[in-house]
Amino acid sequence: MSTLLTLTTLVAEGTDNPTADFSDTPWWLSLIKAAIIFVYLLVSTLMVIWFERRVIGRMQQRPGPNRNGPFGLLQTLADGMKAMLKEDVTPAKADRFVFTLAPLITATMCFIGFAIIPLGGEVTMFGHTTPLQLADSSISVLFVLAIAGIGIYGVVLAGWSSGSPYPLMGGLRSSAQMISYEIAMGLSLVAVFLYSGSMSTSQIVAAQGSVWYIIPAFFSFFVYVITMVGETNRLPFDLAEGEGELTGGFHTEYGSMRFAMFFLGEYINMFTVSALATTMFLGGWQAPPGIAAINDGMFNEGWWGLLWFTVKLWMFMFLFVWLRGSLPRTRYDQFMRFGWKFLIPATLGWVVLVAFFRGAQNGWFGDAALEFAGRRFPVSSLAIVALVAVGALAFGWWWDSRALAKEAAAAVAPPEEIDPYAGGYPVPPLPGQRLRETARVGAPALPEADPVTPKRPDGPAVFDFTDKEAPRG
Repeated sequence: MSTLLTLTTLVAEGTDNPTADFSDTPWWLSLIKAAIIFVYLLVSTLMVIWFERRVIGRMQQRPGPNRNGPFGLLQTLADGMKAMLKEDVTPAKADRFVFTLAPLITATMCFIGFAIIPLGGEVTMFGHTTPLQLADSSISVLFVLAIAGIGIYGVVLAGWSSGSPYPLMGGLRSSAQMISYEIAMGLSLVAVFLYSGSMSTSQIVAAQGSVWYIIPAFFSFFVYVITMVGETNRLPFDLAEGEGELTGGFHTEYGSMRFAMFFLGEYINMFTVSALATTMFLGGWQAPPGIAAINDGMFNEGWWGLLWFTVKLWMFMFLFVWLRGSLPRTRYDQFMRFGWKFLIPATLGWVVLVAFFRGAQNGWFGDAALEFAGRRFPVSSLAIVALVAVGALAFGWWWDSRALAKEAAAAVAPPEEIDPYAGGYPVPPLPGQRLRETARVGAPALPEADPVTPKRPDGPAVFDFTDKEAPRG
């Protein structure tokens, strides 16, 4: 009953409301901030394409773009001009309206999702004090996940409207991949909601003033990083573009600017999921702990937040590029099995564990505590940590036993002689094995084996031509 009253009091006090104050933000200033975010994302996209090519070129010992502009900086603009001037072909059997609508959905949804990301703290613009954020609400993170779900429609519609089986298969495969990993992505963020007590992005950033959530919610961060790579269809999870079986995937039939819209949507989506990871786990726009303590937080005020946010954002972009230049593409069945059989169950268990831990910290399981080094540790929290440690040791012991059993099974030497037809169909021998001679009609194990000559019903034997010395003609 006391817990229910406490929750009711929190709701009545509005503690879940955003900390960002938009009371001094007129509508025209919101339009200016929207334009700033739009330009920020476009310039970042131009830079990251050049950055990706240069970094991967260095990793693979080749120069990368170095002709258009100094250090190849204008290569992305040249590619954009080429896409604009190319012929825009629409397949004869395509649904023309949906064929054009699909890339627009994919590109615009990524921009909309960036609206609730806080790029910095409060700044002064044109005489008004406003947060460096376009909008915020008590369910901002759910808004981002919902927008990402709408973006999947662009992938499905692109594959369906092309009027070709390969884009259709690529669209279905990509949508199944994105939906599967969005489930694990959403579950990984629940632990952050439990720690911060809010789904408002500005509230979550403010709650990380003392410690970033990458430390207490480390497993959620690990799951989120995996799911954001799968969500953006990037290597090693770019299974929509398996050249061996689906050519270009759902956008096989696209060209010119409509293909460029998919290209733009992919990179904007990379920035969106990276910005959400920065906001949820790395303190958002706040300076690193050591720098934040300088001169009473001087570097945590004003436009400094945009600098720290951009640095953290590009750390994730480098991770995307590093993975692309290092890892091969995974198999689709392994990728889906990993998502459904490991990430989702493990994240559910982690959320339950964090819920119990937060309940113990709030004193819902008793007030008993131990004092150590001037700090108070609830006994229930220590008990949960001990149970987790014992469970981890037991799991590690089981995993090692399983690995040893597999090694022992693999170490069993194969038989020296096998019957190639024992399973009903011919099986080739392994290196070092020999075939057992068998008297099977018409199917000798060895060329020199003497097969049983079949008889006709009326008596005479059927002449067999399997012998190498048999007469021909």
